[in-house]
Amino acid sequence: MIGLIQRVSHAQVVVAGETVGAIKQGILLLLGVEQQDNEQSVEKLLHKVSNYRIFTDENGKMNLSLRDIQGELLVVSQFTLAADTKKGMRPSFSSAATPAQAEALYEAFVAQAKASGLNVATGRFGADMQVSLCNDGPVTFQLQV
Repeated sequence: MIGLIQRVSHAQVVVAGETVGAIKQGILLLLGVEQQDNEQSVEKLLHKVSNYRIFTDENGKMNLSLRDIQGELLVVSQFTLAADTKKGMRPSFSSAATPAQAEALYEAFVAQAKASGLNVATGRFGADMQVSLCNDGPVTFQLQV
């Protein structure tokens, strides 16, 4: 499971002209699911995303997590994160999960994030989405579990 996280001051997802998810300060998570991923992958990535210290403390150090600042989380499915780009001029998606597996694990991630007390917004799985954000920093990390 791959998570590309961006520290944002705000972010939103629009589908067919309608805003389907929006957050203020927090993390935009682009979530990629690979074939070998499972419920344990969901738990590990959720723990890492919610506790990764990327927000600044009173001394200007990245020492606070999403939980520490009581920030919001916007989860957007992003199958292209599972692309193999090592060879040629076209990405291969052979390691990506099937749409059914990816959707199930995406939904499990969102459900667990909400159950853990996080304020969660989402995109729409499989939709053509327009994502806009204000990357604060910029701060971006790729997390893999």
